[in-house]
Amino acid sequence: MPFTFLVGGARSGKSSLAVQLGQRAQTSVIFLATATAGDDEMEHRIAEHQETRPSSWSTIEEPRDLRGAIAASEPAAYLILDCLTLWVNNVYETSPDDAILSEAENVARRMAERRGGGVVVSNEVGLGIVPGNPEARRYRDLLGRVNAVFASHASESFFLVAGRALRLTESPA
Repeated sequence: MPFTFLVGGARSGKSSLAVQLGQRAQTSVIFLATATAGDDEMEHRIAEHQETRPSSWSTIEEPRDLRGAIAASEPAAYLILDCLTLWVNNVYETSPDDAILSEAENVARRMAERRGGGVVVSNEVGLGIVPGNPEARRYRDLLGRVNAVFASHASESFFLVAGRALRLTESPA
């Protein structure tokens, strides 16, 4: 069963829509969380997200090994992967770009092959000004490429802004 890809800015409604899609699923739901609480503010954000999920859902907290987490999850369950932005951040310092892109391709393919389907969430960070340092530009570019990989494998993709979802179409090329 195919997956849906949700991309947009911070606080644009991506995670809320992912939860709504999970609630509509006609099967069990697994939430694959990539966030780690490195400070009090992030700990608060994680707690807010956890409160929006039904207690009947399973949660896998895995900041780095998405492929392993997906392989270990029930194939018939609806899988919510939230989010690629943090996953790229978590592997960014220790992995070269080509390895991250290769892993993104593997994970996107596994998501597309899941019987239970699912949704993948990511941020769009390339719409603002060009970052002033090389590392920030590398991160922005890498995440953009990872997002493109997932969009290419998704059955449908949406861009979220101001709590509204715009359906993305395939490239005309």
